[in-house]
Amino acid sequence: MRDRSSELRLAQVLVETTNTLDDDFDPEHYLSRVASHCVELLDASAAGVVFDGAGAPALATGGHPRDLALDLLGAQRSGGPCVESLGTGLPVPPVRLSAAEPAERWPEFTALARRHGIGVTYAVPLRQRETLLGALNIFVPETSRGPYADGELRLAQSIADAAAVGLHNHRAYTEYRTLTTQLQTALTSRVRIEQAKGILAERWHTGVDEAFDTLRRYARRERLVIDMVATEVIKGSLDDAALRGGWSEPS
Repeated sequence: MRDRSSELRLAQVLVETTNTLDDDFDPEHYLSRVASHCVELLDASAAGVVFDGAGAPALATGGHPRDLALDLLGAQRSGGPCVESLGTGLPVPPVRLSAAEPAERWPEFTALARRHGIGVTYAVPLRQRETLLGALNIFVPETSRGPYADGELRLAQSIADAAAVGLHNHRAYTEYRTLTTQLQTALTSRVRIEQAKGILAERWHTGVDEAFDTLRRYARRERLVIDMVATEVIKGSLDDAALRGGWSEPS
């Protein structure tokens, strides 16, 4: 019989993980939640994510104590599952740290992990198509019932894939919001400039092109943004003599 409660919890985690369209989104807090979900769903002691945080490597961890994952990620300077997954963009299947091979492969990391009672570790990449965003590392206690195999790795990869989608969606959302703001600002500026041109053309009984040339000359002469000059014209705080700066009134 299927464990419906586990399936429901996994579905909830995946939905939460992809829901990142929020203005106050914090990547480190978000990925710490992802790591905590992995600890819960994969019977792990700790989990950690290495990711690109504003152009520099950053860490997010989950588990109890939280410093455990930080220590285990930090011990991978000379090699470890997370570093390997970051380097290759591929999963590192579950490795039993009691075997001889990991002690030769990652001596510093393996020694520290075993002192902390970690028996199995594995890592999966956070990828959005061809873009590698980070890597997720799972640390399983020696007391965990085995064997640890492909099922756990696939589950971890599914969560990592959802996290990669979430990160990608938030970056796209942020870029969209920035572009929208820029376009709105440009449109508002254009409306003010057109309004100022109309005011001057009507006041001076001239064409809007001549009025615009005067606005532009003044802005260049005073080293101002033309939108600022237009705003002053609309407010009536810029007189004709200052605006024309010695130019004769158009006939």
